[in-house]
Amino acid sequence: MNDQEFENYTRSMQEMFRSEGWEYFLNDIKGGVPNVNSVEAAKDENDLFFRKGQLAVMANILNLEAQLDSVIEERNNPQAEGQEEAA
Repeated sequence: MNDQEFENYTRSMQEMFRSEGWEYFLNDIKGGVPNVNSVEAAKDENDLFFRKGQLAVMANILNLEAQLDSVIEERNNPQAEGQEEAA
């Protein structure tokens, strides 16, 4: 992804994060976590693994803004990553 595409992508994502609809969506996801995160409700082993996958997707969505911030930081400061590893 070139710099202009990256800028457009991050700007669009940040606009989405500031929207009222995004807040509604996150609240819906947060509200669903307790229903999915129940070992007792799992019917069998396959259902348990399915729930595990659902929780992974939910966590990814809930952390999307922080993930984007991290990618932006890494892209803006590529040398910082190398310095942290050397320390």
